[in-house]
Amino acid sequence: MQLCSGISGKELLPSVATIGFFDGVHRGHRFLIEQVCKAAAARGLASSVITFPVHPRKVMQPGFHPELLTTCDEKVALLAGTGVDYCVMLDFTLDLARLSAKQFMAALKQDYQVQALVIGYDHRFGHNRSEGFDDYVRYGRELGMEVILAQAYSTDAMTVSSSAVRRLLLEGNVSEAADCLGYHFFLNGTVVNGYHVGRKIGFPTANLCVNDSEKLVPADGVYAVYVFLGEKKHTGMLSIGYRPTLNNGIDRSIEVHIFNFDADIYDQPMRLSFVRRTRPELKFDSIDELIAQLHKDEAEITAILS
Repeated sequence: MQLCSGISGKELLPSVATIGFFDGVHRGHRFLIEQVCKAAAARGLASSVITFPVHPRKVMQPGFHPELLTTCDEKVALLAGTGVDYCVMLDFTLDLARLSAKQFMAALKQDYQVQALVIGYDHRFGHNRSEGFDDYVRYGRELGMEVILAQAYSTDAMTVSSSAVRRLLLEGNVSEAADCLGYHFFLNGTVVNGYHVGRKIGFPTANLCVNDSEKLVPADGVYAVYVFLGEKKHTGMLSIGYRPTLNNGIDRSIEVHIFNFDADIYDQPMRLSFVRRTRPELKFDSIDELIAQLHKDEAEITAILS
């Protein structure tokens, strides 16, 4: 996949394209992109995904704080795995937001060589959101651009959308979120210093500082996770929360006890992939009760990940 950002779109090959923010690049997004790739192959054209580096609502509502399923770099990496030829990264600006749907389509054709546009079944764009697919088809006919209605992604088991995934993660339901995403939700960050209490009670932890403050962090609790350090994959039990038994104040921590591991990894990059939440965060009456529960957690999570 070629990432097209800050270059003239006229350098691109004529393509079939679709447009969206694609937060999470979930199963529904990938089903849409598969249709783009098939339509492109049938027409002898390249395939393109047109997206934005910043959530459009941040431009329209400056105080908006998105809870992203994927950062821009993570999104690009996931899109690269779809088989699409181009990822066109457009800066979403107020001027862009003011364009009508027809003006926007004209810009895609003139500036980015879009010959056919695949529209999601419920997608709206342009400043007049009352326009729909029939309007886009009419504009396309006038512009010499084919407009294709995408087939909706359907499953009896769940509703797949970025907002649905976000809700599941905020409930701690990371396993059902993974079913929607098609992969385990993950956090990328750097290992930082913590309170060093874990080592004293037999459960040393690596504390994660998430790379992007806008990235969603799932609900507080204990999770079975995979831990990626470089190319190596480990298993571990993760705690997210405020450490109430230890009275550590208002700082929310993300700390993982990596099984069968003992190395200095401070300041190193780390990825945590969420498999299952095993319990909420609890306050215990004593450190001994906490230690006993941690042993139970370890046994349960080892069984889950084995």
